[in-house]
Amino acid sequence: MIRGVKGSLLAAVSLALVGCAASKGETASAGDKPAASAEKPVKFNKDPYPSTYKPYAGQVTAVRNVTIFDGEGGRIDNGTVLLANGKVEAVGGPDTPIPADIAVYDGTGKFLTPGIIDIHSHLGDYPSPSVDAHSDGNEATSPTTPEVWSEHSVWPQDPGFSRALANGGVTALQILPGSANLMGGRSITLKNVPSRTVQGMKFPGAPYGLKMACGENPKRVYGGKGRAPSTRMGNFAVNRATWQKAAAYKKKMDDGKAVDRDLAMETLAGVLSGEILVHNHCYRADEMALVIDMSKEFGYKVSTFHHAVEAYKIADILQKEGICSAMWADWWGFKMEAYDSVNENIPLVYKAGACTIVHSDDANQIQRLNQEAAKARAAGRRIGIDVSDEMAWTWLSYNPAKALGIADKTGSLKPGKMADVVLWNGNPFSAYTRPEKVWIDGALMFDANDPKRRPVSDFELGQPGEGDVK
Repeated sequence: MIRGVKGSLLAAVSLALVGCAASKGETASAGDKPAASAEKPVKFNKDPYPSTYKPYAGQVTAVRNVTIFDGEGGRIDNGTVLLANGKVEAVGGPDTPIPADIAVYDGTGKFLTPGIIDIHSHLGDYPSPSVDAHSDGNEATSPTTPEVWSEHSVWPQDPGFSRALANGGVTALQILPGSANLMGGRSITLKNVPSRTVQGMKFPGAPYGLKMACGENPKRVYGGKGRAPSTRMGNFAVNRATWQKAAAYKKKMDDGKAVDRDLAMETLAGVLSGEILVHNHCYRADEMALVIDMSKEFGYKVSTFHHAVEAYKIADILQKEGICSAMWADWWGFKMEAYDSVNENIPLVYKAGACTIVHSDDANQIQRLNQEAAKARAAGRRIGIDVSDEMAWTWLSYNPAKALGIADKTGSLKPGKMADVVLWNGNPFSAYTRPEKVWIDGALMFDANDPKRRPVSDFELGQPGEGDVK
């Protein structure tokens, strides 16, 4: 589908108004210094749409006799996890103390993992039903639209959210604008919980992202309109000119100079200061390498290349630069820039020591990302790259959390982190396995054995297929 910021950045941007009358009634000349403004600089709120997320009520819970993948490559057989006050309280073996009078589940034959985090989703801004009236992901009116924010398109009643929770064990996800534009706008990271407002889902403390796109999509969309960019060199020219403008805007603010408020430049200045993370849709290896050069030219860092079907060709460069690749297991070949992939892409990137992520970009695939990771592992085994279950789970939880800037809060089962946890009824890399229970911040949000714990969007009520869980 189509860091620190100085005190003045995004907060003290104003146009200083000066008087033009000279003292003693004399006419001011061009060489006179302007009179000091009596007005204080206007301060703009950098977070005008703050998270109002509050965890659902939970209870102290233990799961014992369970196989645990901790999300960071650790495994505990016959393990115990204790959840309390919305956090992971303890993780250990069978001798881990369990308080009396709490909810205890027997996980014999089952597996416990951190919840899956999908780093690339369009749920809410391309919701179901998929109709033109719901197509709100691409502001395809200019090749650069960093001023738009995806959260202003997200419909929290999208039935896809509950499907991703119940069928896929997804506890958090990043909602991105589409890829029609070189700079598509800000992304938002959400907790996958029912809410009346998008702010009620907004992951507290998660940094914003900037969605960018390489290649075919921008040049096709705007070349088709008879305007730049219509070529890959046009893509880079427009990008560079925009970054140049942003760098000049940021310098003025860093120097304490007054500027007019510019929503687009605020976003890009946030990127240049490291507060906003870059998520770059990019397929070809050569373009990813060029984007890395461009990022160095203007002083920003790419967090993640999304789709990245040719990441295997430059996996060593990605590892050196500390850039993640969010990839599909075997979704490629549907257009020219997606043609030269291999099913071994994910394991090859992993073998090179680069940050490896499995993502969806699809309302159906988000419901089986565990199976997508299993397919990638199978492809790796066929060429001699054997990735263990517990290491492969880093592709689904800790690595995406790291790429989103939230790994200190979630993504692994470590004491003190958010209790975002999935109990699977078998090995989660089996096509026959499904989530049995899902906790978000320690609240039981889904229970396959309890119909009352199957969330249904208000929009679905009374309609065929209401709350469908296959």
